[in-house]
Formats: sequence, C-alpha cells, structure tokens
Amino acid sequence: MGRISIAYIHEGKWPPGSVDIHIIQKSLRKAVFVAILLIPFACIFLSLKLSESVIIMPAFGVQLETHYTSGRIIRRFIPAGEILKPVLLECVTPVTCYWSLSLLVRGKEELVLVFKELHPPMKMLLPVWKALCASIDSNEGPNTCGEGEDG
Repeated sequence: MGRISIAYIHEGKWPPGSVDIHIIQKSLRKAVFVAILLIPFACIFLSLKLSESVIIMPAFGVQLETHYTSGRIIRRFIPAGEILKPVLLECVTPVTCYWSLSLLVRGKEELVLVFKELHPPMKMLLPVWKALCASIDSNEGPNTCGEGEDG
C-alpha cells in the first residue's frame, strides 16, 4: 500500500524584500513486488516525488514551477505589474473539497492556479498567500488582499 505525504518548505535565507521561495512537495512511496525465478518475491521501493514552488521576486514578479518525477520542469512567469490580487478559494467537487491558491491577473479572463497538480492543505497555502499579498502591497499600496474589509 502507498503512503502519501505533503511537505512545505520556506527558503527565507535571502535578504528581506529580495526573493521569497515557497515549495510544496508530494511524496508517494510504493512497495512493488517482482516475481523472479530465483527469488520468489523481491521488494523494490520506488519514491515518486512531485513538487511545485512559488518564487516571489517583489521587483520583478512571480515564477511558478512544477517539477515532475520524469525530470520535466514547467516554469511560468507572471510580471509584478500584471498581478492584481492573490485569491484563496474553496473548491468543492462531488468527491472532495480542497483549498486552492490562485492569482487574479490583468488581461486574463481565468484565474491562474498557483499549484496546478497538488492540493495542499490550508495551513500550507496561508503563508504563501500572505507572502504574495505582502509582495503586491509593497508595489501598489496597503490593503490589496482584502484584510480588514467587511465581507
């Protein structure tokens, strides 16, 4: 049987206000049994990892990265001037309910999902949302993310 774990890593070793990196990793460990003539049962452990990261550069913008187990990396860059607001949404499907972090981007009709493949819990999304709000607030003024607003 497989075990899935999600980890949150905040790399804040940079000077304040320069770069802020948030990484969310999903690790799946499965036991695979192989039958060979000489060895009836052999157990090989495979570790499948998927990680998505948000690199916040207040002066430039936000880079979203998805790292797959195959080694493929997809990067998306959104300039700071185009980000209107980071938004936390509750997504409800017939099977499950989860939280999602999206960006409202100028000139796009749809929201841009920050974590496309993973559905991290709210406690992992909140620090990323706050960092995005702080980045937007430093560029455009206070109260961009709606803190302190009614409703």
